[in-house]
Amino acid sequence: MAEIDRSLIGAESEPYVVEVEKGAIRKFAEAIGDPNPAYRDAAAARAQGYPGIIAPPTFPVTFYPPQEQPWTRYLDRRRILAGQQRFSYSRPIVAGDVLTCRVIFRGVEEKQGRSGRMEMILQEIVGEDRDGNHVFTNSKSTVYREAPKDRAE
Repeated sequence: MAEIDRSLIGAESEPYVVEVEKGAIRKFAEAIGDPNPAYRDAAAARAQGYPGIIAPPTFPVTFYPPQEQPWTRYLDRRRILAGQQRFSYSRPIVAGDVLTCRVIFRGVEEKQGRSGRMEMILQEIVGEDRDGNHVFTNSKSTVYREAPKDRAE
């Protein structure tokens, strides 16, 4: 299959800044149905030992880079599926954080599925605070399915 440009493995996006707003955290917590008061109320968050409203663990899924990355830019969107995601933290994300993020292309794995061959695009979004300290890593895979044999692409 090999449609993904493997010469770009190891490439990183330009850094982009995400300003974490308490309203965005609250809306995200509501959208995922998580009632934890630390996601909505600063006093409740402080009572749990946090400096302020914290973000749910999956919140970095909202940290989109400003432009499509070169390793996915020219792919057929009809053949892309979300894969796995994993989050690791050095500390919680807190309302008011200003995070510098970058996307890193970690690799490609080829697999055979029930509907045909696929390539798994392995990426990370890494976020650091204003002092350059690691805050989170969102490791994710994106499934790129083989083109259907009965359709000319």
